[in-house]
Amino acid sequence: MMDQTQPKLGAVIPAGTGGEGGYALSITPERAGWAHSSLNILELAAGGTHTFDTGESEWVVLPLSGSCTVACDGGSFALAGRRGVFTRVTDFAYVPRDATATVSSQAGGRFALCGAHADRRLTARYGPAEGVQVELRGAGQASRQVNNFCTPATFEADRMIAVEVITPGGNWSSFPPHKHDEARDDESRLEEIYYFEADSSHPAGRAGACGYQRVYGSGPGKEIDVCAEVRSGDAILIPYGWHGPSMAVPGYDLYYLNVMAGPDPERVWKICDDPAHAWVRTLWDGQEIDPRLPLTSTVESSEPKKEEVR
Repeated sequence: MMDQTQPKLGAVIPAGTGGEGGYALSITPERAGWAHSSLNILELAAGGTHTFDTGESEWVVLPLSGSCTVACDGGSFALAGRRGVFTRVTDFAYVPRDATATVSSQAGGRFALCGAHADRRLTARYGPAEGVQVELRGAGQASRQVNNFCTPATFEADRMIAVEVITPGGNWSSFPPHKHDEARDDESRLEEIYYFEADSSHPAGRAGACGYQRVYGSGPGKEIDVCAEVRSGDAILIPYGWHGPSMAVPGYDLYYLNVMAGPDPERVWKICDDPAHAWVRTLWDGQEIDPRLPLTSTVESSEPKKEEVR
């Protein structure tokens, strides 16, 4: 039963409004009103340390900016991290359910703790940046970059599926709109969190960097209606419904972290396109992928958009 003392989160969580328990953003199953997916954003000052119990969930510690050390089950994993999400593909650490983990950072930074309710207790381990599959998806103005750091094909977990998506300014991603809210041969049930950051290569544009996200209902009992401007630190909860597009407006690159988990026995990401827009995929035939992609790799960008990792 949901703890009624917990503040309930809305579908759109603006930056600075979803904090709880020492986290800048805390999305728990109780606060989201669902059962499986979690995301906490941890901000550590220089020399800061944070210890948490994993409970019934498995977790991935993913640096958004800065480096850290993750200690769990008698082991320790040094994460090189990155200056920011638009500069590099990062390494990460996996920590299992029924454990205690400590995140510490000499220089400070911001770290995403991605969680999923888990049945099995796996081994704590390190995920190297060089092992992250970088996929270029779509074509033309639907081109985007997907960092598949925790998918069934790339990293073992019990329930969690998590990826990063980077969309160059002027491009659209999560399109055609799709859903994953029914158990069918071609679809799986997954609760999904979108966490956003936006940036611009032009110094004058960074203060106003933004994008847009659309989510809409997929049938009776699955009503949802979101068309929101998103900025760095914002999040959107998608318990069900068609979602997309994610729009990176001209001049502003858009990043989002997706965390997904659900009740189906198989850990798999199967989606169904909105039939009204599925035909759009045919436009990609013969189109080139946006030459700006990939925007990041395992090599640190030479442009210092964020504070240097020390």
